Amino acid sequence: MPEPRSGSRPTLEAVAALAGVSRATVSRVVNGGDGVRPHLADRVQTAIQELGYIPNHAARTLVTRRTGAVAVIIPEPEARIFSDPFFSRQIRGISKELTAHDTQLVLLLVEDLCDYDRIERYLAGGHVDGALAFSLHTDDPLPAIADRIGMPMVYGGRPGWTAGPGEDDRVTYVDADNRGGARDAVRHLLAQGRRRIAHICGPLDQTSAADRLSGYRDVLPDAGCELVASGDFTAAGGARAMAELLDRAPSIDAVFAGNDLMATGALRVLRERGRAVPAEVAVVGFDDAEPVAESADPPLTTVRQDIEGMGRMMARLLMERLGDGRGGGRSVPGPVITQTALVQRASG
Repeated sequence: MPEPRSGSRPTLEAVAALAGVSRATVSRVVNGGDGVRPHLADRVQTAIQELGYIPNHAARTLVTRRTGAVAVIIPEPEARIFSDPFFSRQIRGISKELTAHDTQLVLLLVEDLCDYDRIERYLAGGHVDGALAFSLHTDDPLPAIADRIGMPMVYGGRPGWTAGPGEDDRVTYVDADNRGGARDAVRHLLAQGRRRIAHICGPLDQTSAADRLSGYRDVLPDAGCELVASGDFTAAGGARAMAELLDRAPSIDAVFAGNDLMATGALRVLRERGRAVPAEVAVVGFDDAEPVAESADPPLTTVRQDIEGMGRMMARLLMERLGDGRGGGRSVPGPVITQTALVQRASG
């Protein structure tokens, strides 16, 4: 029985000899092909483990026409990506699912428009099998790039060119029920007896922010424009918006913020202005992003969305679209909308 030389890398032939099968059989097992009887496949896997065989990636790519890698594209400033726990939780979910499919995550960051040329060259160069993208803005060129080069894509969040679930079944995305979650938040504040409820919205060129504003207006259609202020999904943006609201409408008794970071900025300004939370002004956020919500002062009532689960679902849908060697095809899965839930803490 041949043994690999000391310091040498085990070969396909060595695995075949140890397993007592042909080289072609080992190749089919390694590359996920069909037609290998289970007991032979088990012998090959045992030999691979004993020898510590690692498939040659370049050769495997030639056989399978797959790179075993998926790009994750986030068109946001680097500083925001590494300071907002939303992104780390979504990436964690994506990474867990891709790992389960033996697929490598390649993170691509987009700081400004000139980066899209680099992104397109990379995607068109055959370095990845597909891509996941989230936090897109309505004018983002990425969808057009993906269409132009034929790159399979799954989006996190409803893309800006769709009006809602079911409008275009060719677009695969995973989103939370942003509008329904916003309605739940505002109704909760109304049930507490709050009557001057303001809203701090995120950037309205992102569908999550627009949908949450729509949910607010569903419940409070007569709320004046003085009760809505724009933030940018950051704590600093929430603070600026809260100060603007207090200057314009000092009688407000509740605030629904479009995400938890903006809610923490609002809490800071309320504290600085001497407004007790929740006695004078109740505050509700959106995300339930740990540790932001629980460590806020006071702990934040918020709308929970399953951020990590949404990341896993994005990766799962992409692998389904690609066909992962487990009987999958190249179908185009439709949109998935996940449910939200109100989590009540001390701020409201």
